[in-house]
Amino acid sequence: MKNKNTIIENAKQTILIESKAIANLVNFLNEDFENAVNFIHHSNGRVIVTGIGKSANIATKIVATLNSTGTPAIFMHAADAIHGDLGIIQKNDVVVCISKSGNTPEIKVLVPLIKNYGNKVIAITGNPESFLGINANFTLNSYVEREACPNNLAPTTSTTAQLVIGDALAVCLLELNNFSSKDFAKYHPGGALGKKLYLRVSDLIINNELPQVSPTTEIKDVIIEISKKRLGTTAVIENNKIVGIITDGDLRRMLTISPDISKIVAKDIMSKNPKTIQAEAMAIEALETMENNKISQILVEDNSVYTGVVHLHDLLKEGIF
Repeated sequence: MKNKNTIIENAKQTILIESKAIANLVNFLNEDFENAVNFIHHSNGRVIVTGIGKSANIATKIVATLNSTGTPAIFMHAADAIHGDLGIIQKNDVVVCISKSGNTPEIKVLVPLIKNYGNKVIAITGNPESFLGINANFTLNSYVEREACPNNLAPTTSTTAQLVIGDALAVCLLELNNFSSKDFAKYHPGGALGKKLYLRVSDLIINNELPQVSPTTEIKDVIIEISKKRLGTTAVIENNKIVGIITDGDLRRMLTISPDISKIVAKDIMSKNPKTIQAEAMAIEALETMENNKISQILVEDNSVYTGVVHLHDLLKEGIF
């Protein structure tokens, strides 16, 4: 068993090799990259991404990134394409072909077929002088000096470089399409990511109680209100306006400093000018306000009207944390 230091050093070496190779990719960006992005942007079809072996695995991830950022894309395995799947490609589609060597047998068969159909080919290859690099309409250079694999065999650095070129394509297209966070939310409605982008405070308070007392409410009734509404807090309301807030913490502090609580009313222990948030604000804004102010509840208003309480637990339940 190798010692810990050797393992860490190997890991560091892998990361350094790959990071240097990725940084070097900026030196290969040229007019072909710009023209490829513009061609995709102005095309009326989809982006078909293809490859074989590990390049095919990278192709599936690039497809996912393109789809999630507003550029319709489909994966087509290069081997399957020459055995019946070429029908995936439609008239206006653009084909991105990924291959480190650019000279694999499947690629040599596939590229002429695609071009015979009249579709443009964008190559992502580590060898611009290869069959793929020469025959593509646009060639994007993903050359790396060596793989991170100590034998310089296992696709590691090269596949990372392919992925980065794909990300660069996707981001440039995202910018050209003016793809906004609202657009992103449409493509990511599920899970915590989607909820951060579309869930509003008003969605969180629908099923919550509305705890409230007046400034002159006796402390016994304040405790009952907080306990009954089960949000760990209550708003203090006067003339239909929020004038304060009382939390469980305020009650505990009161008990430590006031031996006689019989004459205490809400205004004696409330925190004045509490933090509030508008009902139409995004839920993630509520979380940011709580974190910044080190609080676990925030009162909600709608045009200066008290409408509810958001508790940290509401955000946790929705996975926004």
